[in-house]
Amino acid sequence: MYRTKNLNITADLKVSKLILNDPYLMLMLEHFGIDVPLHDKTIDDVCRESNINSELFLTFANLYNDVQHTYDNSFSYNDITTIINYLKNSHKYYSDEIYPNILSIIKQMNIANNHKEMALVEKFFEEYFKEVTEHLEYENNIVFPYIIELYKKTVDPKQSFSIDEYSVSEYKDHHDDIEEKLIDLKNLLIKYLPQKDDFAIRRKLLFCLSELEYDLDIHSSIEDLILIPIVTEMEKQVKTIG
Repeated sequence: MYRTKNLNITADLKVSKLILNDPYLMLMLEHFGIDVPLHDKTIDDVCRESNINSELFLTFANLYNDVQHTYDNSFSYNDITTIINYLKNSHKYYSDEIYPNILSIIKQMNIANNHKEMALVEKFFEEYFKEVTEHLEYENNIVFPYIIELYKKTVDPKQSFSIDEYSVSEYKDHHDDIEEKLIDLKNLLIKYLPQKDDFAIRRKLLFCLSELEYDLDIHSSIEDLILIPIVTEMEKQVKTIG
């Protein structure tokens, strides 16, 4: 897993340098909907062209650099659509690319190492994938539309919208930690699962699970530390509007 090291990420930094230092940040650009080639554009250039708050971009980049990164949550309601589009794109990455890829590797392991424990791993991951899919659909179909309508109400108080229909507090309650089972699966691969000519496939699976765990951690931080506080403030404002 690549991580940025000893790089001061500022708005005048060339995005190409950022990516060369940490190729994994190509995924962040993809989630933002930023295209390549980047030429010699700075972060500020790219953000201006893509209508993205450069401070938001820098915060996300620093989350990839260090998940424990601290910052002042000073983003505006206008950042909501950017954040939600980013999260939707990451959902698509999980459901269309990384989860099917992991399941494919598990099936390869099952063929190479055919025993009852391996069959249980496949069943375990399929059930986990189903749980995650339900979580992503909940966000896509209930949470995000609610937030967008809430945002529209803050822009135009005449918009028809009932704050009593839903609350971000329900999102917090529903926002389960879906990373725990990944840790269980990694422990199973390393500590307990018998091996039979599958070391290379097992290594590939462990790398994929670690990559997913890393990205999910950032995804959760964006939701918990950035999105939910903004939505909480919007709800307060809309309640005063009535």
